[in-house]
Amino acid sequence: MQGVIKSYDPGTGDGVVIREADLAEFDLADGALDGSIFRMLRQGQRVVFDLDAEGRAAGLSLGSEIDMGTPDIS
Repeated sequence: MQGVIKSYDPGTGDGVVIREADLAEFDLADGALDGSIFRMLRQGQRVVFDLDAEGRAAGLSLGSEIDMGTPDIS
């Protein structure tokens, strides 16, 4: 899923992601940034994420303005 960071507190790691498809809001899971290139998130930043078993945003990675798709390797 792709979304946008609504809020993020670097001190506590608490934050909210808005899913672009339907504007649903999801809290960040504990360790949502583990294994990602992110150390900090900013409001309005585009991210790709999954939902964990509790329905929280997890596994954040870098989002993009558009879906670039699979490159055509010729």
